[in-house]
Amino acid sequence: MDNELITELYRSMLLIRRFEEEAARLYQERKIGGFLHLYIGQEALAVGTASVLDSEDYLVTAYRCHGHYLARGGSARAGMAELLGKVTGCAEGRGGSMHFYDVEKKFMGGWGIVGAHMPLAAGFAFAQKYNQESGATICFLGDGAINIGPFHEAMSLAALWNLPVVFVIENNYFAMGTPLHKTSPTDDLSLRALGYPMARDTVDGHDVFAVRASIHAALTRAREQHLPTLIEAKTYRYRGHSMADPAKYRTKEEVEDWRKRDPILTLGAKLESFGLKTLRDQIDREIEEEILDAVKFAEESPEPDPSTAEKYVYVE
Repeated sequence: MDNELITELYRSMLLIRRFEEEAARLYQERKIGGFLHLYIGQEALAVGTASVLDSEDYLVTAYRCHGHYLARGGSARAGMAELLGKVTGCAEGRGGSMHFYDVEKKFMGGWGIVGAHMPLAAGFAFAQKYNQESGATICFLGDGAINIGPFHEAMSLAALWNLPVVFVIENNYFAMGTPLHKTSPTDDLSLRALGYPMARDTVDGHDVFAVRASIHAALTRAREQHLPTLIEAKTYRYRGHSMADPAKYRTKEEVEDWRKRDPILTLGAKLESFGLKTLRDQIDREIEEEILDAVKFAEESPEPDPSTAEKYVYVE
């Protein structure tokens, strides 16, 4: 196995974990306003996916977007500044937690309305095909988005028009706080693909290498054949739906059972088994320094100038 690849995957996942942990602390200190949805526990999905993307590929996601933004190469400084509403943020302090963007890296958000971003992803894929571009579009969504209209609209158009798009359901089993068994007659959410129809797959979302393999196959199909895919990735978030959620709908024992499969600890242990404990410790220190630097940068950055309040407003 490629030690360099494992090292980069570990580094990227750890960056997301520490970013989210610091974000939680800043939220508790009331330095972050609004909602805050953390990605803790799901890092292998964003990192495994981003590791097989090309520069021409678009990535679109919902409101739990910090992990995808960082995995796609977003700046921890700009991300932390955005959380604090500073002008140096990745959306100039105007988006906050749910609306991270990095257009240069084709990371197109960060969308706060459940499932509403899916037709947008189909639109990006349509543009790629229409313009004869080589890339594809990845669209992340939660299990809570599969029962609303935009899901069916986007899936139908993707299959009808043979669009180069990959829909990835991040199935963390609870949507907001309702167990999956109360919203779905089956625990195999990839079956939704059969109604359109399109290719489908189910993958262990805590196994970064399984994620890489599944996404790579789907992207190959999208790029070479202009065909869509629906992937269900089974994963788990360790924190509540948002920082305002005490998560009383599940037991501590359940959370601890999932923590035993933590993708970061698993990959870190693999590094050590290859005799790379010193390298792992070095990465841990470097990530800690990067996160502390991002927090300092964000806290010291200026607020947006009130005179620019109408900037980016479409209708006067």
